[in-house]
Amino acid sequence: MAYSLGLTLYNLAAPTLPQGAPSWPRRPPGRLVWLHAPGGEAQAAMLELARHLIEDDGVAVLMTGAGPQQSEALQQPVPPDHPRAVQDFLDHWQPELVVFGDGELRPAAIHDCTQRKLPLLMVDARAPRLPPDREGWYPGLIRSALAPFRHIMVLDDAAGKAFRRAGAEPGQIAVTGRMEEASAALPYVESDRAALAQILATRPIWLAADIAPQEEAAVIAAHREVLRLAHRLLLILVPSDPARAQGLAARIEAEEGWRVALRSAEHEPDTETEVYVPDASDYGLWYRLAPVTFLGGSLEGKGCVRNPMEPAALGSAILYGPRSGAYGLAYGRLGAARAARMVGSGGDLTLALGDLLSPDRAARQAQAAWSIASEGAEVTERVLGLIRNIMDGVA
Repeated sequence: MAYSLGLTLYNLAAPTLPQGAPSWPRRPPGRLVWLHAPGGEAQAAMLELARHLIEDDGVAVLMTGAGPQQSEALQQPVPPDHPRAVQDFLDHWQPELVVFGDGELRPAAIHDCTQRKLPLLMVDARAPRLPPDREGWYPGLIRSALAPFRHIMVLDDAAGKAFRRAGAEPGQIAVTGRMEEASAALPYVESDRAALAQILATRPIWLAADIAPQEEAAVIAAHREVLRLAHRLLLILVPSDPARAQGLAARIEAEEGWRVALRSAEHEPDTETEVYVPDASDYGLWYRLAPVTFLGGSLEGKGCVRNPMEPAALGSAILYGPRSGAYGLAYGRLGAARAARMVGSGGDLTLALGDLLSPDRAARQAQAAWSIASEGAEVTERVLGLIRNIMDGVA
């Protein structure tokens, strides 16, 4: 009764639907799974789950919620959580199974799925909630919207408690941790890596990646100070604007008296080079060469624009400033595992860089970062196993 009243009030509060029929592409033939990733890190994990379903199982996948990504999944906007919109959506796509991510509940969609006897799973769940534009109090709605889910796979114990408080049964909930994301390891040319590694031999190296113009002075000052401790230290400096590379190299040579190699001029670093200024096209190579990476844009720029999981996946210890840009969640995960170190100023950057010149310390931080970047494969395999069993009728 409470669910009926709560759902009725929720549906009455739904915004008016636009006129006209939705323009969806044709449904592919065969079996289809609907994955809904409402945002944040759920998107990356759902895209990787979609890849496995498509490549390993030959199942068509419809993705909603995720922004445009390179994926073989069909990507569509999620329908308004309105009874008629949901009915039209499900009539067109006819999914065999539905997976919701992060904890977002869409009661109208869940109700229609239940009426059609579609299996429902929740993965990578943090806490149950209604869509951001539909929040409110509706008696009994959250509790009853959770009831149809066969499995609710949560990130941690706190998430499990949140779902139990909301009314989920203990038997529905499993604390699994997060699913895996697509590997952030960037490609590289092995012959280039081997040649540079031979030239640079055992020299300590650090990478300043995607450096904003207003951060260049702090990076140069940090290199200057740490050179006094490690005179063979090499800085690989990649400016955010490639057009600045030539002028930056000339300025460093003139003001610091350092030997600078500019890749666009076909210079390669040698045993006497203090600074190497390449372009941004080979980050997969630079991360592999540099045991320590400072991610630019995060200290004085508009925010970090490179994914910190890139150096994490390739074994480079990470330094970053307080402006995390679009990667706040990723930095939160890395910071909690002591897999990345935040610096608040140019002076902090100098101190942190000097600290990480100790190979043992850099290796420990890099190992922790790699563990974060590569976690979740077992969880994804568990989710895939559930999906396969349900679709095969054995669960």
